Amino acid sequence: MAKKTEPNKVSEEEALDIERIKRRLDMLDRRLDNIDSMITAVAERVMNQPVTISINCPHCGKSIEIALIGKGKPAK
Repeated sequence: MAKKTEPNKVSEEEALDIERIKRRLDMLDRRLDNIDSMITAVAERVMNQPVTISINCPHCGKSIEIALIGKGKPAK
């Protein structure tokens, strides 16, 4: 004979799994919101002032300069 399972027990376990998944999705959503806020704040700062990155090539020793300029004009 096939073993019968209790339908209430399965549905309770599924309900607990669903609640755990909902909590984890909520945590992920909050973390993504926080990351989005941080990236937005950094992007706003970069756009308000020029940023210059100077790098020396490890092979030839030549200096490379990268300038990021946002919406404002660079100061003279």
